[in-house]
Order: sequence, then C-alpha cells, then structure tokens
Amino acid sequence: MRPSLQILCCLAALTSSAGACATPHIGELDVRQGTGGLPCFTVFQKDERLFGSPEFRSIGVTDVTAGGHTLMWAMAIPPERAFPVTFRLCIPYAGRLPVLPKTSALPLLPGKVYEVLIDIKPPMLATAPRAYRARFCLSGKAGGGVQLRTLNSGAVDGKGRPGCGA
Repeated sequence: MRPSLQILCCLAALTSSAGACATPHIGELDVRQGTGGLPCFTVFQKDERLFGSPEFRSIGVTDVTAGGHTLMWAMAIPPERAFPVTFRLCIPYAGRLPVLPKTSALPLLPGKVYEVLIDIKPPMLATAPRAYRARFCLSGKAGGGVQLRTLNSGAVDGKGRPGCGA
C-alpha cells in the first residue's frame, strides 16, 4: 500500500471511531425494589463516578408488553427546581411529590414488561449518557407479594424470561 493511501486509511479510521465515541448514548438505569414492592429508579454508582450526577428533567414508565406503548406514569420537574440524580437517591414509581407535575400512576401488573426512561439535562462531557433507560417486570411471589426483575435493554417482552410470567 502506498504511504499516502495508508495515511488516508488511518485518518478515515480515526475519524470514524472518534465520531462513534462522541455519539450521545442512553445509559443503563438501575431499577431497585422500593417500598411496597414497587420499583424505584436511579443511576448506577459506576456511571455517577464516571460522569457525575445527572440533573433530573423527567421520568416516564411505559408498558411495552407485546409492542404496546401505554404510559403508566410520568413526572417532570420545572427547571428552577432541578436536582441531581445520585446513586443514593432512588425515584419511586408514582412518586408523591405534590409540587411536581405528574400523571396519575396506573397499577403495575405481574407478567407485563415496562420501560423506564429518565431524561436529564445534557451533561458537560460529550461521552456521558443523554438519558437513562431500563426494562423491568414484576412477578408474583409465593408469599403473595411481588418480585422485581430487571431485563436487559434488548428484551422485547417477558415471555420465556424467568420471573416475568403472570
């Protein structure tokens, strides 16, 4: 390969890989079991360490079972009341903060797959996530309660996944 062609190929490879690194992405959200068996949502500690605490804008939970998109609950925050989402702060499903605009929360049912998305203020670092997302489901436990199961981001529905059946 001629030196000029080799340099051109190296520059093209560097440019395309640098562009891929700078592309905004959606981070993985931590879904935890909260009070009453309902989920709560936060960032993973590793993301907080890498990118800092993102500034919360809104959250929405959607039923995505079998391709549906039913809004189950959403909450937004006015810009003047912004706060950071930290690993220690877990935003509960159907949060009861009366000062924040929100929808009424529909009940989460076992056997359904839900997606949660937290929208944040764009971070300073170009490599930091622009939002955080996760999928989860609930299943009945022997004692009558519910168990939370986090699904990987590629899961379309809960069929065939242990713990997602009704």
